[in-house]
Amino acid sequence: MKHCIEAQDRKQGAKAERLRNDLDMDRGFYRKADVPDHVHYITAFIVALIATVGIVGNALVIYAFFRNKKLRSPPNYFIVNLAVSDFLMVSTQSPMFFVSSLYKGWVFGKTGCEIYAFCSALFGITSMINLVAISIDRYIVITKPLQAIGWTSKCRTLISILIVWIYSLAWSSAPLLGWSSYVPEGFMTSCTWDYVTSTPANKSYTLMLCCLVFFVPLGIISYCYVFMFLAIRNTSRDVESLGSQMRNTTLVQQQSIKREWKLAKVAFVVIVVFVLSWSPYAFVTLIAWAGYSSILTPYSKAVPAIIAKASAIYNPFIYAIIHSKYRDTLAEQVPCLHFLNKRTRKQCVPGSNSGFLLRNSVLSMQSSGSKTTFHSVSSVFTGHTVCSGVMLDPLAQQAPLLRSSQSANQLMEKEQRHQLQLELNFKDYLSQEKPAISSQSLPGHSGNDLLEDTK
Repeated sequence: MKHCIEAQDRKQGAKAERLRNDLDMDRGFYRKADVPDHVHYITAFIVALIATVGIVGNALVIYAFFRNKKLRSPPNYFIVNLAVSDFLMVSTQSPMFFVSSLYKGWVFGKTGCEIYAFCSALFGITSMINLVAISIDRYIVITKPLQAIGWTSKCRTLISILIVWIYSLAWSSAPLLGWSSYVPEGFMTSCTWDYVTSTPANKSYTLMLCCLVFFVPLGIISYCYVFMFLAIRNTSRDVESLGSQMRNTTLVQQQSIKREWKLAKVAFVVIVVFVLSWSPYAFVTLIAWAGYSSILTPYSKAVPAIIAKASAIYNPFIYAIIHSKYRDTLAEQVPCLHFLNKRTRKQCVPGSNSGFLLRNSVLSMQSSGSKTTFHSVSSVFTGHTVCSGVMLDPLAQQAPLLRSSQSANQLMEKEQRHQLQLELNFKDYLSQEKPAISSQSLPGHSGNDLLEDTK
């Protein structure tokens, strides 16, 4: 009996000790930073602004890509995934951050802090690794176009997105499982992993997280874009070195690569903005990791965290400025955004740096028995852009269907034969009609007028 009573006393003592520890920890979660009240109110206003812009902007991105079928391509799945992670970031972070700022301290306890910090880590890491996936996708399409035929499928893209989320989930779950921990930071109104306390677990987690979630991904992104740029430059040089007849057959491939490069440039702007937003936060955590956490003030820890979380609001503006299809979709679907519509301007498609193709001509092709007549074709091939009011190559309309049923080599051969045939027909027409054209002038236009009309 005596042993039973002693065992019960020990159990009760251990339980009381755990309660005291939990109470002390909760008191730590509820402690306040030594900053003026107006700083908390300004922070609450900024957080509310980030929440409003981030939720509305990313919701519009998701809406636009689901409304426009032309935007539902595998590369754009990554952009939608980025918008989803940004939307969830501001949706889960801002309400708790805003309320705690009004109360001038964390008010949701240990469990709320862990939920907040877990969501912040999950969606922040997802955004970073998603940008790596976008860079790798663009790198393969531009530098290895033949391998990209199977790589850029819908199934592979969805698998890549799933891997991005699993990788992010692993890192964000580690502090919940004992590798470091989630604690309040900065003004004590938000939470993150404990990078300040100098323990082996905290220091190792901070170092590995910064390396494998920030610096290594940044190196991969840099590698991809350097070689994408070199591939574009080499392709342009190859086209310039070819003769005029071979340039036409290579033009289709170069235009395709430059279209992919245009999408890569959109992603590059997103990446630069994201890295600039998170770099101050990474720098602060490394200062603490190096043992200089004593020099960090609440301001030096809170301000970089707010800047990092604000990265979720920039992408919709980038798409609206650079991504023409996204901009046009919003203008069509959202009444208050009609000002984004720029369809009144001439439609332009990416071209190459060569000066080949027809220049300032007034001819188009019609079939009349065995005679082929050309009239009223307007095509201007500038150093950077081809602006055309008439589709010069009918095969381009069938390209999506051909790509889905034929290999890339077969498609290229068909395009080459078609371009060569068009060139031969045009030369035949010039040889037959040159006397007639030289003997009479076109009504209402001179050669200089035609030159101006096509500019």
